[in-house]
Amino acid sequence: MLDLKLIIETKKLIDPYIYETPLDHSIYLSTSNRNIYFKNDGLQHSKSFKLRGAFSKLLRLTEAEKQNGVVAVSSGNHGIAVSYACQVLNIENVLIFVPKNTPRSKTEKIEYYGAKLIIEGDTYDEAHRIGMSYVNDHQMTYVDAYDKDPLIYAGQGTAGLEIMMKHPNIDTILVPVGGGGLITGIGTAAKAINPKIRIIGIQTEACPAMKASMEEKTLYKEYPSSPSLCEALIGGIGELAYEKSQDIIDDVLLVKEETIKKAVIHMISKEKLIIEPSSCTVIAALMDHPEYDFGKETALFLSGSNIDTELMKSLL
Repeated sequence: MLDLKLIIETKKLIDPYIYETPLDHSIYLSTSNRNIYFKNDGLQHSKSFKLRGAFSKLLRLTEAEKQNGVVAVSSGNHGIAVSYACQVLNIENVLIFVPKNTPRSKTEKIEYYGAKLIIEGDTYDEAHRIGMSYVNDHQMTYVDAYDKDPLIYAGQGTAGLEIMMKHPNIDTILVPVGGGGLITGIGTAAKAINPKIRIIGIQTEACPAMKASMEEKTLYKEYPSSPSLCEALIGGIGELAYEKSQDIIDDVLLVKEETIKKAVIHMISKEKLIIEPSSCTVIAALMDHPEYDFGKETALFLSGSNIDTELMKSLL
């Protein structure tokens, strides 16, 4: 069961393999009435938070499961994390399915760390269907990105535990939302420590799957999308994320693609941080919703820094 106890156990388990990333104050986004802090998981070895969930799952595999090999389906960052973690843990025979729109900056790293890369499907949802068909036909161990494995969610939740340990007075956390595993894990930890804390999910207007699921009380495991810079946030949401959403997520805000571009530029030019567009949605939220109450002590979770080089050049 996903709860604070499991998240604490997981943090002890994965601590030797990940960074406890800092909580840094932003002088540019903070105001006289509000302090903004960045929790930047782009500093992890794999350049994203996904390493937390990957190690949480892989460190708990039996020897037989390791020998059978590992399969994952990813839009990029989860695949990098699984490939890297398997290299560290000496797990061989690793397959990663990704869609055709996955940036080369991500596929290069998946292959570099040793996994076999399989590029299938025009969208994440298509790649997921193809990958799951493969999993069902073989005896390999599936490492879930976000659907319903509490061990993956607990790994992501260690980031929320770190935020609350570092700054117990944080009253609001903004989290990018794709499949929902990250916000569910962070929210589970943070609300167990401070039930009054507000957990705000941020999605691109191109794919508001979580917002639609919560408002319509329907689990959208697949969701149509418009073209987006945020390939990591495209697709449906996970089963466990949906089940816990009403208790964990206080609100979901949508941001414009054009504003996400401005947020990427702000992070590079002002904050001196290279952050991928999906992560910059939390900065875009401050820009698109200036009248919204984001609290007085606010943490922005920066989920990754694997931005495509040509995209970064074109934006600058």
